[in-house]
Amino acid sequence: MSGAGAGTSAPRPGGGDRLAAAVARRESQIVLGLDPDPARLWPAPAGAPGPTPGPPAGLAGRAVSAHCRAVIEAVAPAVVAVKPQLACFERLGAPGWQALAETVAAAHEHGLLVIADAKRGDVPVSAAAYAQALLGATPAPGGAVEGLRADAITANPLLGEDSLAPLIAAARATGALVFGLVRTSNPGAADLMDAELADGRRLWERIAGLIDALGRDGRGPASGLSDVGAVVGATAPEHLARMRELMPRTPFLLPGVGAQGGSVEALAPAFAPGRAGGLVTASRSIVGAHRASGAEPAGAARAEAERLRRATWELA
Repeated sequence: MSGAGAGTSAPRPGGGDRLAAAVARRESQIVLGLDPDPARLWPAPAGAPGPTPGPPAGLAGRAVSAHCRAVIEAVAPAVVAVKPQLACFERLGAPGWQALAETVAAAHEHGLLVIADAKRGDVPVSAAAYAQALLGATPAPGGAVEGLRADAITANPLLGEDSLAPLIAAARATGALVFGLVRTSNPGAADLMDAELADGRRLWERIAGLIDALGRDGRGPASGLSDVGAVVGATAPEHLARMRELMPRTPFLLPGVGAQGGSVEALAPAFAPGRAGGLVTASRSIVGAHRASGAEPAGAARAEAERLRRATWELA
């Protein structure tokens, strides 16, 4: 046995290096957002068996799982990751969690990273439990927890550094990333995140400084990217240059392209650290592309994902 030595294995790459390798391998910075609404799923293929009788929540859970797998299979060649919005699965109870686990498995089968869009934020003891549930962290020797085994999670940093510490520790133990909310894509982000502090900075600037500091010890030796990322809404691209100044090696998760009005062409500053410096996430514009074009769902979704992939790849 060579390399790391007998009885040991080489350490797993950190989240930043894993992300950079995945982006390079797939030549894509596109993240497929999955926000399944049981009332707006893709129709079952012709000839598919009808639903198995059972409770409504169970039927909905199985339908959501089948829908998500079909979307992943359609667009996998054009994307680098999927981002399931956990609330859309959790509202179905236990069948929803089963559908979520099956969706994560389908994404991994296709070689995609999984970003659990959880936006969790809580006191440290609760944050540690969230880490176990979403990343599969081990709480103590001999006490392994299976968890969701996501490759990244989103987190709300407004409870402060100690609320993020358990998530970051778990991410570093599993080679994952934590994306902290810095300035989100919804219009209401301005209500608080743009608030001016006593020192003249906006709140999102203070959060950006925290995210940068927390990620410095986790910068990958191969890519230089941090394993603590930032959620930065693509709907306010005028802030990107300042955000990049404050977080020079932080991966940006950029929601809001497509249905929310964000434009890929305005996102160039995000890619200053390299192609993996920005991940463009699109949900409804990909999954619902067939509603505008009249084409069959899988083909329309794949075409839109590929269009976004080409447009983004050309920016960096």
